[in-house]
Amino acid sequence: MIYLDAGMGYAYYDAGAGWIVLDMLDLKRKLDQFQEGAIQNEKQFLHDMLAATLQFEKDLQQMTKEMPNLPAPPTPPPPPRRPPIPAAIQFGEQKYTKIDAPILAIFAIPHDLGPLFKDYPAAKAAIVEADRERFSAQANAFEAGLPSAHVVRLPNASHYVFKSNEADVILEMNAFLSKLP
Repeated sequence: MIYLDAGMGYAYYDAGAGWIVLDMLDLKRKLDQFQEGAIQNEKQFLHDMLAATLQFEKDLQQMTKEMPNLPAPPTPPPPPRRPPIPAAIQFGEQKYTKIDAPILAIFAIPHDLGPLFKDYPAAKAAIVEADRERFSAQANAFEAGLPSAHVVRLPNASHYVFKSNEADVILEMNAFLSKLP
């Protein structure tokens, strides 16, 4: 497997870091079980429910921490209804905690934000630091949890690493592919 700046929590779930969509889905499934009365072992259910709730709270705290102090944006119109196919893709995610295939994971750490926030240097610095922390933690989780992973960190690359750092990506991919059986 080759991940091009796509090694987030939906690609490899690190329980220490969580991933808000997956944790929300886990919590929702448990709430649905509770609502439906579909509980086999009440003591185990309560333990699992508490763990899911605490993980989701941790995710929300992390999101709050990462939000910079930007000027208040104008009030947006109400959001359109989420298209059903992208919603099904996102809400059909699952936790991948074991991947046996050889892995090359290329991360942009931190991401190049280009002209975004150019008029707000303090906010941009906060976003870059939050980006560095978040994606470094995920890259470290890949290395620690997936022994078959070769992790590459490209500083100040764009999300489209294959464009912003084409030569680096080609070099890493060729080296990775040459070692496959």
